[in-house]
Amino acid sequence: MSTNGTVKRLRITWTKSAIGYSERQKRTIRALGLRRLGHTVEHEDTPVIRGMLDKIRHLVQVQEV
Repeated sequence: MSTNGTVKRLRITWTKSAIGYSERQKRTIRALGLRRLGHTVEHEDTPVIRGMLDKIRHLVQVQEV
């Protein structure tokens, strides 16, 4: 949480197909709420979300909002 009380958010866009990648990475994509290629979701910036993104950073694009 930042000093002014607002919660940082991350905009996550699925940009690359998960075909050929492990089932675990595919499940991570689904756990983030991404349903199809090009889909974008927003999540709070937490250590849990950052850890998930670290595992699939080659498949998604992340922007701080």
